[in-house]
Amino acid sequence: MYDYLIVGAGLYGSVFAYEAIKKNKKVLVIDKRDHIGGNIYNENVEGINVHKYGAHIFHTSNEMIWNYVNQFAKFNNYVNSPIANYKGEIYNLPFNMNTFSKMWGVVNPEEALAKIEEQRKEIKGEPKNLEEQAISLVGRDLYEKLINGYTRKQWGRECTELPSFIIKRLPVRFTYNNNYFEDCYQGIPMGGYNSIIEKMLQGADVQLNVDYLANKEELDSKAKKVIYTGPIDAYYGYSLGTLEYRSVRFETEIMEKENYQGNAVVNYTDYETPYTRIIEHKHFEFGTQEKTVISREYSTEWKLGDEPYYPVNDSKNGELYLKYKELADKEEHVIFGGRLGEYKYYDMDKVILSALEMCDKLI
Repeated sequence: MYDYLIVGAGLYGSVFAYEAIKKNKKVLVIDKRDHIGGNIYNENVEGINVHKYGAHIFHTSNEMIWNYVNQFAKFNNYVNSPIANYKGEIYNLPFNMNTFSKMWGVVNPEEALAKIEEQRKEIKGEPKNLEEQAISLVGRDLYEKLINGYTRKQWGRECTELPSFIIKRLPVRFTYNNNYFEDCYQGIPMGGYNSIIEKMLQGADVQLNVDYLANKEELDSKAKKVIYTGPIDAYYGYSLGTLEYRSVRFETEIMEKENYQGNAVVNYTDYETPYTRIIEHKHFEFGTQEKTVISREYSTEWKLGDEPYYPVNDSKNGELYLKYKELADKEEHVIFGGRLGEYKYYDMDKVILSALEMCDKLI
């Protein structure tokens, strides 16, 4: 008999397993995939750690969380400085003085702010949707070139149909600082994320290619409690309805050249380019390999059987999630956690913090 059956060998489940094992608990970790690590899994291709499920850049302002992850790996000093390609025009992200200078020819914060103030006047009152929120933040020009097309591709919906809060976390700064994140700590684990998960799971029994929901009764009988990190609606057989997600399709290519785009992340912000961005993986770890590996990302409408990535956090899905949460809260032996279990977009540091808090509560 195990103390905990952990469904999902991603970051949440692995942190919980590590903490439980430290407290001498017996742990079984299962995953339906053929590898551990969930969406932070790295695949080694031509000596390059490829982020198989999209770019994952660790960043946090929580010193405790930073110290926590550094016990498992040494982090490099990678700084996330993505760029945007709009029909061959290159702009810095996040929106900063380099972006404003390229867009309007302004050279100081006062000139940039005056330009934005002039353009945001078209929005009267509180922004009612994403389009109005974006224009009120950065003006019409930046919205049309760098937000509109990209967002429509990302969400598969017009910007006027999306809620305003999606864009509220968009960084806008009036300095020449290209660092996308404002957190104190940032980097990529040297050698990839797999080594972190492997160390967290030492001492746990791990079984891969196991479908929990297809073998639920048998697996539940093996443990006193279940930590479930899969989709909450799937757990209940979609009995109240299906929560919506956006999914991502990756087109990965090995290239016979040392450097393809000169940056780890390039967003393609015009609507006509079918992919949202290209990741060149070697730049995350300052690689000098003779070849390079790129991944084109295509945002797609999610359907059952696809990998769920981004919750569609509109009011309809929010209300449906709360109904499932009511059911989950009544469970005596099952704990729901992580981005799928809580139907929530989570940065990695927040996933770790959430798992640690649950450990403190339960163990």
